[in-house]
This record gives sequence, C-alpha cells and structure tokens, in this order.
Amino acid sequence: MKYITSIVIFCTISVFSFAQVTQPKPIAASKPGGEIASPVNIKLTLKPYKQTWVYIGSYYGKGKTLVDSVFLDAESKGIFKPAKKYTQGIYFVVSPKYAILFEFLMDEKQHFSMEADTAKREDAVIKGSFENDLFKTYSEFSIKQGKLLSDLSDKFKQSTSKADSSKLRTEIIKENKALQQYRDSVTQKYPNSLLSTLLNAMKQPEYPAIPIVNGKADSLYPYHYVKDHFWDDVEFNDDRLLRTPFFEPKLDNYFKTLVSADPDSIYKEIKYIMLYARTGKEIYPYLLTKFTNKYINPEIMGQDKVFVKMFEDFYAKGDTTYLNAASRKTIVERAYSLMANQLGNPAPPLDLTDSAGNAVSLYKLGGKFTFVVFWDPTCGHCKAELPRIDSMYKARWKGLGVTLYSVNVSSDKNTAQELKKFVQEKNLDKGWIYTSQTKEARDEEQKAGLPNYRQLYDVYKTPTMYLLDDAKRIIAKQLSLEQFNDIISAKLKGK
Repeated sequence: MKYITSIVIFCTISVFSFAQVTQPKPIAASKPGGEIASPVNIKLTLKPYKQTWVYIGSYYGKGKTLVDSVFLDAESKGIFKPAKKYTQGIYFVVSPKYAILFEFLMDEKQHFSMEADTAKREDAVIKGSFENDLFKTYSEFSIKQGKLLSDLSDKFKQSTSKADSSKLRTEIIKENKALQQYRDSVTQKYPNSLLSTLLNAMKQPEYPAIPIVNGKADSLYPYHYVKDHFWDDVEFNDDRLLRTPFFEPKLDNYFKTLVSADPDSIYKEIKYIMLYARTGKEIYPYLLTKFTNKYINPEIMGQDKVFVKMFEDFYAKGDTTYLNAASRKTIVERAYSLMANQLGNPAPPLDLTDSAGNAVSLYKLGGKFTFVVFWDPTCGHCKAELPRIDSMYKARWKGLGVTLYSVNVSSDKNTAQELKKFVQEKNLDKGWIYTSQTKEARDEEQKAGLPNYRQLYDVYKTPTMYLLDDAKRIIAKQLSLEQFNDIISAKLKGK
C-alpha cells in the first residue's frame, strides 16, 4: 500500500500516558509557603517522600492525565494552589515515579487536606471534604461488595450441579441488586453531590420483561426502553463526566449496542449529544474530536457520511477554532474530498488519456458495473492486487458486464514504461482500460482552480477502488476484492 498524502487525524487534547514517562517533569507547581492568590487550597502530606515533586492526576475519557504537581518539603508537606479551580471528578495522587497511590474526589470547594503514607496508602485520610467522606464510605462498601460478587462468580464457574449453579446465580443477582440499591440510596439522599453525578453517569438501565400487548409479545419494547432511558440523569455538557473512567466506555457501548450502524441513525445521535454538550468547556471539544476521529476514516463503508455531516453542521459553522492550522487544513480538505464521493451519488467525471494517447471518458463507458481502481506501478500492494482483480474479472466479472477502468496516479514519466512491462508480464492487457492524466491536463486543471481526481475520489493511498452502477453512481468503495464481488452479487439479486 502506498500513501500519496498523509492523513493526520487531529486531537485537541493529549492524554498523558504514565508508561511513557522516563523523567519527572514538574507541572505549573506551587511551593509551600508561596503567597499565591488561589481559589484552591489542597494540603498534601505524603510520607516518606521529601524534597521531591509529586503529582495529582485524573481520569480523562479512556485515559489518564497529569493535572498538577507540588514540591514536598522536608516534612513531606506541600500545598496545591493553582490560579483557578480544577474540574471536578475522580482524581488520584501520583508518586515521583508516576505510580497511582490513591483516589479522591475533586469537589467543588477544593479546600481540604490529604494525609497518606505509601506503606499504607489504603488508609489515606482526607479532611474537610464532605464529598470525600461520602466517597470513602461508598468505596468501602463497593470494594466489599465487589469482592463478594467476585467470589460468588468464581464459585459459579466452578459449580458442577444445576442446584448449586441456580443457588449461586440467585445470590449474584441478589448482591448485584444490593450494590445498585446502595448507589440509588446515595443519589436519592444526596442528589446534588458529585458522587451522585458520577453514579448516575455510571448507571445503565436493565432490560425489562417483554410485555404482551393486544395478545402479542412486544419483543422490541425492552430495546426501546433501555435506549430511551440510557442517559437518564446524565448532562452531556457536564465537564465532570470526562474525569471518570466509565463515561466514555458507556458512550461507546451505547453506539455499539443500541444505535443502528447506518450513517443517518448515527449522526442523529451525535447531533443530539453535541448540541446538548455545546456549553461544556472541556467535554464539547473532546466529544467533537472523538466523533471526528472515529468517522473521518470509519471501519464500515459509508459511515464517512457522518463526518461529512459533522463538518457541515459544526466545523463549517465555526468550530474550526478548536483546531490548530494543520488540523484545520486536514479537516477541511478531507471533508471536501468525501463530499464528492458519497455512496449513492454520481461518481465525479474522469476524462483521462489511455496508453495510446486517446481521451477516455468514464461516463461514456458501458457495462452494468464499472470498477475503478487508482494505482501506482511502483506500489507493491498494487502489484499484488491488480492480478487478483484480473483473475476475478476473467473468472466472473466479465460475464456479469463489469468494465475495468484503471488510473495510474503517478506523475513520473518513467512509470509509464514500468506499467507497460508489468501489464505484459502479468498478462493484464485484455479487458482493462489504462489511463493517466497528462501534465498538460493537470496544469490546465490547476490553472482553472478545479479540484483534481485525487481530491474528488479521496485518493490518499493506493490502491483505491470504487464500484459504480450502470448510471455511474457509487455503490461501493474502499472494500476488499471479495467484498466488492459480494456487492455485485447482491445487486444482481436485487438486494
């Protein structure tokens, strides 16, 4: 595979990876005793560390990031006093060697103290924070309940009789219910607490029993119920959601299990989420980046339509301010490339020159289908793929009315001879239309300010392949040869 240009998928925020750190680097720290006007005053005593930098970090989407650092004095004491408050969420204290020592909640007030010894870090004491008192009580119950459930699960896997399995299954259901009831009691008793916000974000609705409506089972009801209640009590503009380890996995699970894979269904959900998240200072650009990265080069054919619609509704209306110059250029160019080759749309015109010097127009070709391949004679993957396409053509496609239209994307004059030699050696001279763009045509196109075929067909790597119908509409792209063959079979069957 040969890449003609590199596609840089942007990310507005880098997530810190502890595994990649080799040397401690202090982050905007405040030494104890400093007279810094700050809305934050978090005192830390962390034994046995002295005269060294330690850190606090937080969860960030699926990753973790360092947030701030402090220098501990000879008494293992330091004070975090940044110029502005931290975003609330689940944080942790990090050692000089970047090991996570213990978790705590960054509350709204951010005036509290933490005392810990690395020899007994589970006994860390946090004073002056109701949120952390609540979090500690919940954590103790959660850990205890989690161990109980783990033990029951192990016993269930090892059980050899139906009676034991049934009994253990009932116990697991009972203890899971007890854990959820405890969480519900917290959210009901302290609805405005940070912990309640986190628990609501973590909660997922259970599938209800299938109801009987007018004598018939409504098998879709459980699906619709779960989908409709999946985000109950979750505010997408709440930046605190990013500072948890479970929001983004829950979001991914929602799209994987409850949202149809067709682009319109996906984009409907994304647009709702993004419009809701608009006022979130951190979460909005994060989600915009996340969805852009996923659909700018999607795993499923046709889902690039999601990115195109995102560009039209967000980036084209001002959201490029979140990007640096290089990312902005990539996003804009990629969007305009993909706009021109969406599934179901007419293929962009190709009026190129064949090996004999004759003009060949894509739209003047006949056939039930046209298979277009952009390739480079110096590309190793192309040299492997073209003979496979030829074999498929001779064995099946020719009889089904498929026309082969190839485009040599190389502008190097020397490749013309290499192409000729390759075609002769592999016996690829029958059934193929070999074309390229002359320098004169390329210069004229550039002078006129017209988009070239690389942009119109999103040719950033070779080979790039398209399947067109008899009206030259795009019906498939960027698939394997076998998948293209399956598409042809399905179309012929009227599917």
